[in-house]
Amino acid sequence: MEVQGILQSQDEYLSGVNARSIKYRIKKLKTLKRTIALHENEIMQALYDDFYKPNYETLAAELFTVHKEIKCFIDNLGEWSSPENVTPSLLNFPSSEKIYHEAYGKVLIISPWNYPFQLAIMPMIGAFASGNAVVLKPSEFTAHTANIIETICHTVFDQHEVVVCKGGVDTSQQLLEEKWDHIFFTGSTAVGKIVAKKAAEHLTPTTLELGGKNPCIVDETADLKLAAKRIAWGKWLNAGQTCIAPDTVLVQENVKDDLIKHLKSWVKKFYPDTLEKNHDLTGIINEKHFKRLVELKEENKVLFGGDINEEKKKIAPTLIDEPSMESTIMQQEIFGPLLPIISYENDEALKRLTDHFYQPLAYFIFTRNKKKAKQWMREKQFGGGVINDSIIHVINEKLPFGGVGNSGMGQYHGYYSFKTFTREKAIVDHKIWYDQPFRYPPYKGKLGLLKKLKRWIT
Repeated sequence: MEVQGILQSQDEYLSGVNARSIKYRIKKLKTLKRTIALHENEIMQALYDDFYKPNYETLAAELFTVHKEIKCFIDNLGEWSSPENVTPSLLNFPSSEKIYHEAYGKVLIISPWNYPFQLAIMPMIGAFASGNAVVLKPSEFTAHTANIIETICHTVFDQHEVVVCKGGVDTSQQLLEEKWDHIFFTGSTAVGKIVAKKAAEHLTPTTLELGGKNPCIVDETADLKLAAKRIAWGKWLNAGQTCIAPDTVLVQENVKDDLIKHLKSWVKKFYPDTLEKNHDLTGIINEKHFKRLVELKEENKVLFGGDINEEKKKIAPTLIDEPSMESTIMQQEIFGPLLPIISYENDEALKRLTDHFYQPLAYFIFTRNKKKAKQWMREKQFGGGVINDSIIHVINEKLPFGGVGNSGMGQYHGYYSFKTFTREKAIVDHKIWYDQPFRYPPYKGKLGLLKKLKRWIT
């Protein structure tokens, strides 16, 4: 990989007319949409080959969201890119004052393996559509998906517009040594810190989409059957390998048994076949993560599930009973099909428990008590939340998606992607037909006028 040559060609592209042409970029987005549609079956096959991802989940959680994002940019890019008029300052009279949206330039995107198509293509759409040149580094753990991403991008884009750089950790390290105008990283908090440190060497603006332990509260007023159904869906989608999946359920003590009963019932309905025959449950991405999850399971009391299939690296939906807050499973993001269930007696006890989940990416509350739901949402700092469901806040492109602190920095999706990949540039056009004299020295006799102006304006 000749990074210097890529960066030089991208500099040349960014200085040309195509990078500045909204019409050209929209044309490319339309081509991208058609090309993805043509390769739909290949994309689904690639994700199945990488980790047995069901075609339905690929279509719903990868392809559908990508197509929506492309359409959103096609429909709105012209409006978003238009300069914004602002009311001129009286002190600048006479003038016109505007905010322009300027692309950063060369953008590095490092994407993860858990949603390997969506989480690579979505930020790439925003970056390119906003006028940047992109280097996209997909995960080496999903090699089949990386290959189809490369095929699609190289079909649609010239290399100086979007280039895919495949490889392992060494490739990421080599890319991070270069000076970028923006870095967009999705992955673990630990690696995010490394990316941020390398970016800081060049003072490069960085978006970090990380993870964390997402608490899911169920109180005694909740519709327990529906809550269990929606928790089970959000948790075991992609076998729990979702950054916004419920990590741990905190359930009021007097309804714990009923919730567990309903969770078991829904798991049996959702995944009735054995692991060997089940095509609706995704496999674990690799041997390392598979062994880690098996060890976590074996270290704790299993209430339900826990079967494993070593050949396909599959683990059945598993309920873990009352793990200690000091245990390994409660100290790390689970990122798999294990779901701890921890009971609490009252709001005071719940507060102590939720304090353990510091700045999560997502926060879920199941309750019929609207006042309490609003209070809990207001008191907790988190990336995004849902009342009486799980993970669905990611569906609406009109909502910003991103974390806070430990779970990330920056937001994207739809207009928020455009904001992430552009910067606002202020320009004042000061007219020449009149020049205010009072700002210039000598200042004698002008102080009183300035004081009056200060009182009037402020």
